[in-house]
Amino acid sequence: MTKTYGPVTALDNVSLDIKSGEFITLLGPSGSGKTTLLMVIAGFIRPNQGSLKFGDQEVILKAPHLRGVGMMFQNYALFPHMNVAANIAYPLKIRGEKSEVVKAKVNEVLEKVQLGEYGNRRISELSGGQRQRIALARAIVFKPKILLMDEPLSALDKNLREMMQLELRSMHEDLGMTTVLVTHDQREALTMSDRIAVLRNGKVTQLGTSESLYDAPNSEFVAAFMGESSFLEVEYKNTDFYYGDQKIQTDSSVFSDAPRHLLVLRPEKLDYVKPAQREAYNCFEGVVEQMLYQGESCLGYIRLNSGALIHVRRNLRESSRSEIPKKGDIVVVGLHRNETRIVKGE
Repeated sequence: MTKTYGPVTALDNVSLDIKSGEFITLLGPSGSGKTTLLMVIAGFIRPNQGSLKFGDQEVILKAPHLRGVGMMFQNYALFPHMNVAANIAYPLKIRGEKSEVVKAKVNEVLEKVQLGEYGNRRISELSGGQRQRIALARAIVFKPKILLMDEPLSALDKNLREMMQLELRSMHEDLGMTTVLVTHDQREALTMSDRIAVLRNGKVTQLGTSESLYDAPNSEFVAAFMGESSFLEVEYKNTDFYYGDQKIQTDSSVFSDAPRHLLVLRPEKLDYVKPAQREAYNCFEGVVEQMLYQGESCLGYIRLNSGALIHVRRNLRESSRSEIPKKGDIVVVGLHRNETRIVKGE
């Protein structure tokens, strides 16, 4: 799929295979092409070239309302002059359903989103979370095979957002419909998805499960976008990676097209290593510049002997307070060999 707007390429030869019943997330920063791709699937944007198939059926020329796709917009797009029941009934009425069938399906879907008594409410009388559920009910009332969601939780506060993430995931599993979510929130993507497609500059840079993208990113961009990271530049020579004169023990492969290679340091994967433990780790010595107490964890800022600054996060449930170093302490920080990842730098 390719889509351009004058000199701007919104989608650059994107290819994607979404499995039936899968929950897949299109994740990326603003301008990455994720919403454009979603709108192409929905039929609201016509690409310059490419093919779009639902199963074996080519739908690229089909109008949006003939594709059998449910769409949930970022701002919910509810009609303020209609009550809840009328909003949900709208997709059924434009499909010519009989009034008694419409009423039954509306009542059924209201129960499904746990708002069974809200049919006569005005949209203005609903909370943000209730509007989100009504928008979802309208999107699924005609039982589409595919549900598309464009940043549906962005308007909610943190606690409600996290609760609705779990509800949407649970509802997806109950309904079994193929679901495509667009978001720029990596934590939301990790929580909800079977697989995640990370987009950048109109291309899919990596596609995989939440675990594979977080634990084995293929580039500096994906590693940085999918969580907190520090990076140390390493050199590939004589079939091994080196940080300065130190050999790095890793199963990572070299990227032949990479201008440079980087060692990924996730704060929560680093340990303060005792002498007897060194054998299992890639170790780096440094000084504690700052130690921040953050409730369930302590975040340490460590200045390595090389001059690089890295972060180490230790969970206080797993570590006693006496094991946490203090500002000014000389420490050895270790990354277990099994969790040592080298990625392509930029």
